[in-house]
Parts: sequence; structure tokens; C-alpha cells
Amino acid sequence: MAERKGKTGDPLRIAYVLTSLGVGGAEKQTLALAERMAARGHKVMVVVMMAAGGEELETGLPVLRLNMVKTVKGIWKGARFAGQFLSAFVPNVVHSHTFPANMLARLMRLRGLRVPVVNTIHNVYEGGWHRRLLYRLSDGLAARVTAVSEAAAARYAGGSPVLVATNGVDVEAFRPERGRRKRVRREMGAGAGFVWLAVGRIAPAKDYANLLGAFRRVRKAHADAELWIAGEGEPVRMQDGVRWLGLRADVAELMEACDGFVMSSAWEGMPLALGEAMAMERPVVATDVGGVRELMGDCGWLVRAKDSSALAETMERVMGDGEREAMGKWARARVVERFSMESRVGVWEGVYGGVRGRGSGIME
Repeated sequence: MAERKGKTGDPLRIAYVLTSLGVGGAEKQTLALAERMAARGHKVMVVVMMAAGGEELETGLPVLRLNMVKTVKGIWKGARFAGQFLSAFVPNVVHSHTFPANMLARLMRLRGLRVPVVNTIHNVYEGGWHRRLLYRLSDGLAARVTAVSEAAAARYAGGSPVLVATNGVDVEAFRPERGRRKRVRREMGAGAGFVWLAVGRIAPAKDYANLLGAFRRVRKAHADAELWIAGEGEPVRMQDGVRWLGLRADVAELMEACDGFVMSSAWEGMPLALGEAMAMERPVVATDVGGVRELMGDCGWLVRAKDSSALAETMERVMGDGEREAMGKWARARVVERFSMESRVGVWEGVYGGVRGRGSGIME
């Protein structure tokens, strides 16, 4: 395998920092990037703050678990240990994702790790005023701050300019295979009615109460319609026509089997599941939050957030729209052209090359 070269002619050494390996968009995106960097010949490792727990993503990359305790002493101790370990690994860059990991990476710099830190903001909302204040006070410890969308970049509370580096979609893993649609629908016991799919952990950001309210209206007009919700967490409530599928590893197959993809979020950064549904040529309806408009363009239907009536009306319109299949094809073409994971890897190599050399990798 040919090695990719950095500015000085040798492969990059990259340490990725995550809060956990839980099954979420940020974690999935980071591991996908890290694994592709390793496949290109770069030396890669992953630092995980929290102890293992619940369902986790799998990776063949070397993983350092800090098993951090959520106390001031525990965080300080974890930062020191991680910094010492990374000094032995001698990375050219430390790339952290989401607020807790971003702050840990900055804290390691404060504790003497002389390695450039790249932070990535994954959402327009990362917490209250205290988190925004911490970002602003520690802004100078990051060599580069990036965000997954223009909307997330605009909301960043630090003072540094923010580079927008959008999420990437694995357009090969999420490629339509028409032969499996009937099989999956049969296995799922789907009827002849229209099936909507929503994907994402059950959390306030996803606003499933909004979606359930909308689907109740849809169901009144379309008694055979179904709504499948795939995501980790406890169901919000039971409702006719709604199937809570829990955490699923076969999301691409579910997307193939459904007739439309719906996202009801109250806030987002740039939702990976939406990009995956577009790559699968599904017609998509989504709330106009965060970077959704940037991702979708005119290849789907946008709806105001927290408006279940508008969401229901749009879902019904899509169900009767003869152009939805063509819209799905346009959606995939947009993702392949602008948001493929392979194109994102090249962007990140440029980011890392731009900050490389700003530190020695040695703890003071």
C-alpha cells in the first residue's frame, strides 16, 4: 500500500479524541475518517474518554481508554495521562470531536502537550452559557477550529475563525440495491402502505414528540401508513402504526425498504443519517435546522422545526408526489458530488498539513 506523505515527506501521525464510542453520528463520522486515514498509510490511534458501556461502534484501530471520572480531579488526571501517552505516540496532530473531547484536547495543551490541536464542532447547540464561556476562554489552545456546517460555525462561541469541513457519507455502503427491498419489507412484515423511516438516538435534539404528532395526523388520512424509528433509547410513547426498532446495524437495508425518510429535529449540526438516506435515493423530509439546508439543497422538502402540522402536511404531500422517485435520484447525485467520504478525507489531509509542525509532541 502506498503511503500518503505529509509536508515533510513522511506519513502523518494522527490521534483522534472522542468522548465515547457510542453509536452516534459524530462517533461514526470520526471512526470512518480515522479508518480511511489509516488505509492511506497514516499512523492513527483513537483516545476515548469514557469507559465502555452499552452498544458501541467497533474499530480495528488502536484505542486508548481513559476511563475518566467526571470530577475535576478525574478530568485533570485523565488529561495528564492522555498527554503523556500521546507524547510517546508523537502525533503530528490531535483531532478532537464534540465539546467534552474538544475541552480535553485543549486541557492537554494547557498541561504541556506541544502538539497542534484541531477541534470539530458537530452541532449548533453544544450546551449552555458555561460551555460557551469555556470555549471562548480556551480558544487560543486550538490550532484550528472546524465545524460540520456553516450553521454550526456561526454558533461557535470562541473568537477564532472557524473552517467548515462538512460530514462525509459512505456512498458505497449506502448505495441502492433494488433486489433487497422486497426481502427486507417481507422480513419486517411491512404492508402495502407507505413506510416512513426516522433514524437517530432518542434524545431531545431529535424531537420525536414532534414527529409522533405529525404522524398521528398522517395516519388519519392514510390508515395503512407506517413509521419506523431506529435509534438507541427508550420509546417516547406507543402509537398506532409506529414501530420502535431500537438500535440497528442494518440502517442501509431499512432505508432501502422504506418509502421516505423523515427527520423532525429541533437542532442539528449536519445530520449523517439524512445524508445516508439521500445517498440511498430516498425522498427526504426534514426540519430546517442547523446544516440541513446546506446538505439537502433543493433535493428534498424542508419544514419549520417544532411544527407538527406543517410536518404532517409535507409528509402527506410527498406520499402523493409522483416526482419523489426522481427527487431521490437527484439527492444521491448531490451527495456523491459534494459529500462523499472519500472527498472529505482529502480535505482533512489538507487541514492536518496546515497545522503540522506547530508542536514537538513532547510534554513539558
